[in-house]
This record gives sequence, C-alpha cells and structure tokens, in this order.
Amino acid sequence: MGKIYGYVRVSARDQNEDRQMIALSELHVPKENIFLDKQSGKDFQRPQYQRLLKRLEQNDLLYIKSIDRLGRNYEEIIEQWRIISKVRQADIVVIDMPLLDTRKGKDLMGTFLSDVVLQVLSFVAENERGNIRQRQAEGIAAAKARGVKFGRPPAPLPANFHDVYRRWVAGKLTNEEAARECGMPTASFRYRAKAYQNAAL
Repeated sequence: MGKIYGYVRVSARDQNEDRQMIALSELHVPKENIFLDKQSGKDFQRPQYQRLLKRLEQNDLLYIKSIDRLGRNYEEIIEQWRIISKVRQADIVVIDMPLLDTRKGKDLMGTFLSDVVLQVLSFVAENERGNIRQRQAEGIAAAKARGVKFGRPPAPLPANFHDVYRRWVAGKLTNEEAARECGMPTASFRYRAKAYQNAAL
C-alpha cells in the first residue's frame, strides 16, 4: 500500500472548501497530503494539482469528493484519469460515486463499467460548466435590463470640472491642459467629458 492523498478544488477564493476537507479527514487522509486549488476547473493548469501529480507513485491512493472537483473539461478529465491510473499507476476514488474506484473491478468488466461511468460523469461536469456560463450571462443580461450597473462606480468629478469643460468646449483649453487642471489622465478627461456632454443632452 502506497501513500494516501486528497485533492480539493473550489472555483473561487470566496468559496468554502470545508465540505471536501471534512470528507477527506473522515477517510484519514493526512493533512499534509491534501492539495487545494482555488480556481476554475476549466483546465488542469493548477499549481497544487500539478504538484500532486508529480508526487503520485505506483500503489498510491487519491481521494476526490466528486468528479467535478477534479475538473469540468470532458476530454481533459478522461486524460488526467488515464495519467493517474495508467501512467502513474495510482488508484483513484471518487467519494460521491462508489463505482468510480479503481481499486475495485480491475478485470475487464469492472474496468469497462468504470470507464463508462467516468465518461458519463465527465460529460455531465462539462455540461454543467456550460450551464453555469449560460446562467451567468442570462443573469447579467436580466440585471442590465433592470438598470443594474456593473463595475466600480466612477470617481466623482472634480469641483472645477464644469468650468474646465466649458472652456475646453470653447476651444480655450487643449485636451492635455483640461486634463491637467482636473488632475486626471487625458484619456479619462475625454471619456468623462463625453459622458458629461451626453448627460446634458
């Protein structure tokens, strides 16, 4: 029996990994052998996953909570599964899906069933990633339709902006001079002046 490892992934820095960590601790995975990435599952260019892959050796055992924690790209999940189980010759267990346990059914039928389940779940994981993107786009479009503004609110205009703007429109100041008087970059002055003009129309 080799070493026992765990892999944890959450999609963003504000997501909580506790559920996955608890599942791994219940399986007695040593804390120092748990690798955690806080980034998207769209590909496998993740620092901790790459470190884990280099550590895995023959007869080691890797636990992951669910297949989408490994990744959300169908073809890459299949490829990484092959690298871990065939190239590194380590075992993988997906906690939420007991059929995905390479320690069991190493005969032809067991391998076939495991491969079929893996392909189905990998497809579902990638499909869900597409659904997430679509829901985000629809949510943003709906919010914009309600008048919700995205991004940081613009900084307040300097107190002298109206006077500078009036002289700039009259041709008494160049872009650079107007921007300097307002204490902002030239491009920012032109952008704010255009917005100011549109608001006045």
